[in-house]
Amino acid sequence: QLQAFGGGLVQAGGSLRLSCGASGSTFSFNDMAWFRQAPGKQREFVALIGVRSKTNYADSVKGRFTISRDGAKKMMYLQMNSLKPEDTAVYYCNFYNRPVSWGQGTQVTVSS
Repeated sequence: QLQAFGGGLVQAGGSLRLSCGASGSTFSFNDMAWFRQAPGKQREFVALIGVRSKTNYADSVKGRFTISRDGAKKMMYLQMNSLKPEDTAVYYCNFYNRPVSWGQGTQVTVSS
């Protein structure tokens, strides 16, 4: 199971750090990713980190967001800087190739 947390309300230009905790033994063997869903829109890919920590980002967040993972703690993180109002969404963490239950995610609201 995966649990995303760390969201909140922040002004444009601000920063937030999201965390994702994983249970079970599969975390270290899977590519992990962050996704987000804004009101009225489909869920979209944000960032990916591979088993060997190779990363990939959506163009909309490239240069502003940084994804990382800690295998020993079974944790994944998303450092979000220079936030924009269009980053407002519910953020989810999941396995990239075979997503499991999406859970509640964590709300990020960026005010202008």
